[in-house]
Amino acid sequence: MKNRPSYAVESVDNALLLAQLLVLEGPMRVTDAATRLGVSPSTAHRLLAMLVYRDFAEQDADKRYRAGPLLHGSTTAVPLSVLRQAALPHLQRLVDRTEESANLLVLTGDEARFVHTVECERPLRVGDRTGKALPARVSSAGKAMLSVLDDDALAAALAGLEPTERAKVRRALRAVRQNGFALNNEQTETGLTAIGVPVRWADGMVAGISLAMPTARFSRDRVPGWVHELHGCARAIERSLSATN
Repeated sequence: MKNRPSYAVESVDNALLLAQLLVLEGPMRVTDAATRLGVSPSTAHRLLAMLVYRDFAEQDADKRYRAGPLLHGSTTAVPLSVLRQAALPHLQRLVDRTEESANLLVLTGDEARFVHTVECERPLRVGDRTGKALPARVSSAGKAMLSVLDDDALAAALAGLEPTERAKVRRALRAVRQNGFALNNEQTETGLTAIGVPVRWADGMVAGISLAMPTARFSRDRVPGWVHELHGCARAIERSLSATN
């Protein structure tokens, strides 16, 4: 996991995050952008105007903004705003029940990309990962998503690995299928442990959800309970997605 630079420029960070959201979630209005970034509509409008000026965004006739020419080819076939809207209330309930942060992710090539995070309210917690990406083979939700791909899709996702590493990942994924969940115990970040399960949606597409917590609070004795809550959340998201079709 990349750490936020100590010298981060907030306006630049907001602009780049907004460009990511246009790719991940599809077209949005100024008010949508303001809500997602937690800024005023006037600030969101200025950010969008600059993205349009630099070809990272473009405006439709209906005044919505979408990913621009420089980002064409990166957009998803199905706007992830549909997935996010369906998942958000269920993720919130998951956080309320477990008192740990929850994430929604999608698979993009060989990476697991965070679509949305619902943070818990505990002082020591895992923070917002929205827009970040991790190698799918080491993240919990990434492994969960890889575990349900068909043979061709899995081969494509692992094509960049050396044969020995590819075989190692395939063995790990067999265990994920057998167990019904995937674990990331400090594989991507020291002091962070996460548990992930897959979510099926949109013509065979797959997403993933995870519970992320400080490793100091992780206990293997609690894994069955956390997995039960994750599976319940995943099924609820799938039902909400089916209702939108």
